[in-house]
Amino acid sequence: MSLLAAAERSDGPGSDGPESREALTGPGERLALNGMGSFDWDLDTGVLVLDDAGLTVFDLEREEFHDTPEGLGLRIPADDSARLADTVQGVLDGGEDTYGAYFTVRRRDGRDQWTHTQGRVLRDPGGRPVRIVGIVRDATAELAQLTALRKLETARAHQATIVQRTTQALSRAVTVDDVTASLTGAGALERLGADGLALGLVENDAIKIIALSGESLEILSERQFTRLDGSLPLSHAVVTGQARFVTSLTALGAEFPLLADYLERIPYDAAAYLPLIAQAKAIGGLVLFYRRRSEFSPEERNLCLGLAGIVAQSLQRALLFDQEREFATGLQAAMLPRRIPGISGGEIAVRYHSAWSGREVGGDWYDVIALPRDRVGIVVGDVQGHDTHAAAIMGQLRIALRAYAGEGHPPSTVLARASRFLAELDTERFATCMYAQVDLETGGVRAVRAGHLGPLIRHTDGRTGWPNVRGGLPLGLASVFEQEEFPETRLDLVPGETLVLCTDGLVEEPGTAITQGMEALAHAVRSGPEDAGALADHLSDRLWERWGSGDDVALLVLRRAPDPGTQRAPRIHQYIHQADPEGLSEARYALRQALRDWGMPELADDVELAAGELLVNALLHTDGGAVLTMEVLPEPVRRIRLWVKDRSSVWPRRRTPGESATTGRGLLLVDALASHWGVESRGEGKAVWCEFEATGLPRSGT
Repeated sequence: MSLLAAAERSDGPGSDGPESREALTGPGERLALNGMGSFDWDLDTGVLVLDDAGLTVFDLEREEFHDTPEGLGLRIPADDSARLADTVQGVLDGGEDTYGAYFTVRRRDGRDQWTHTQGRVLRDPGGRPVRIVGIVRDATAELAQLTALRKLETARAHQATIVQRTTQALSRAVTVDDVTASLTGAGALERLGADGLALGLVENDAIKIIALSGESLEILSERQFTRLDGSLPLSHAVVTGQARFVTSLTALGAEFPLLADYLERIPYDAAAYLPLIAQAKAIGGLVLFYRRRSEFSPEERNLCLGLAGIVAQSLQRALLFDQEREFATGLQAAMLPRRIPGISGGEIAVRYHSAWSGREVGGDWYDVIALPRDRVGIVVGDVQGHDTHAAAIMGQLRIALRAYAGEGHPPSTVLARASRFLAELDTERFATCMYAQVDLETGGVRAVRAGHLGPLIRHTDGRTGWPNVRGGLPLGLASVFEQEEFPETRLDLVPGETLVLCTDGLVEEPGTAITQGMEALAHAVRSGPEDAGALADHLSDRLWERWGSGDDVALLVLRRAPDPGTQRAPRIHQYIHQADPEGLSEARYALRQALRDWGMPELADDVELAAGELLVNALLHTDGGAVLTMEVLPEPVRRIRLWVKDRSSVWPRRRTPGESATTGRGLLLVDALASHWGVESRGEGKAVWCEFEATGLPRSGT
């Protein structure tokens, strides 16, 4: 029962009962009082009857409406009429009983009125539709309220999206530079819902502008520093801790004359000056500029304040991170050598990259140590862990290793003593290390490893290789397990070759095998420049920044000075590794190419054959590789000399093999091909040489 009906049937004071009362209004009057009209549409005859209230809804006079649906065309636009007809027809064809639709009515004064109709289909016993009865009403106020609500919901959804996207972007910001990049990068202003931005940080008694984004805002960089005296709107907002919303920059310029000239040159209409407050302390200020804005609604003000809070929290977190990074990197820098000693006969370059996060500086280090007899010690190492404790241990271990090396001990003894020193520090940390003593005059290298990655060598022809350097346990662990044995490996670094040492951060990428990183390093070394410093920069750019490693990296590049001889007495050098199957063919190619360049291609066959015999003899009968040198002896000798140097002290001897012997003819071939040959002691080994007459060489003055 409706409320009106209930009221009509109630027995109030002074009434004679429900039977004695009559309704004050009929159904039609009730609909009209609520802005509704009714209609009755006979589908068979096409007669559409509208009551007076219905005519009022359509703004029609009784005499101008002829009781047909077509008569409504005076007020319903064609598009809406077609859409309404499709709706009704769909209900009729689908066997439905009711429908409802919104459409517009064009009133006499030209105003469009939103209108709603609701109808019920009446059918005969056979189910055929015969009549439609229903109501029509003015829905303008209803839809206006609905539209306002939808606009409000859309605005709220947009504001929520701005907050969500800004929070998401800043959640990945670690440093202050990351924060400024998030606020000024591609799409950042759209994400903030603003047209321009200025960001400042409090430094002592001033605000420093650290980020600008938006058209013409670069002119504000002229006032990069602003004193916190309230003379400018941003400093005033920071000092007072109160946001300021401005809808007239002209009026703002009149209030702050120091800023007036700048405000006249920027194309914005409104601005929000927001203090950045974290833990009850103002750490900076944010200005958001807008075009075509004449007011800030309460929701928009709250949005700006919310954005300021998000930025303030991100900046505070970034400032703390940067402070920790400064502390950690300062500690790391104090532990690394302040300078690299100069060397003769070569060049050295070192690079260090710290880890990405917080205090995780790690314990990677490098060192270059001047040794007696003009030798040099080179070191890279890595203490277990990624914290300041690891860096502190690294500093102590580096100094101890430097001291042991400086005393002149052999490399194996240096690492054994360093391992014992680390074990006696009473720490659970261990360290890996690669140490080598290098004699740049002879090219001799004595290398030892303690659980570390071995060296990479780039040869003079551009090839790279990882020589097999035997190793022991990591430092510290070796002493704990009483296995302080670090076997030495002898290498030869010929003039022009490069030695690369690094820690694992340069070759390890999360989710991939270390062999893949080692191959990437070898490729980068092959394709890199020859100069040690340029090669170190090349490797840093190609690998460390490519991996984006969270680990720290120490890199050391040593190149022995090339020895091409002189224009009249040229010289080439090449190292042939014992386990390199391509080494002999590469050496023969290098000899033939050099002889061609020197204008003596006729000697190539004899020199290649003799070099092959000497190299094979060295590789088969000694424990290690061989160094091949070919040079033009200066005038008046005018000969080609070939050297093959190895580390064996056993001299070759010429034999007289029998007819069935398969070996022993090498020196016989050399004796037959060369004009002279011999053997000389060289350091810890020997050098077998042979000479060829070079009658085709041009002499001085020709």
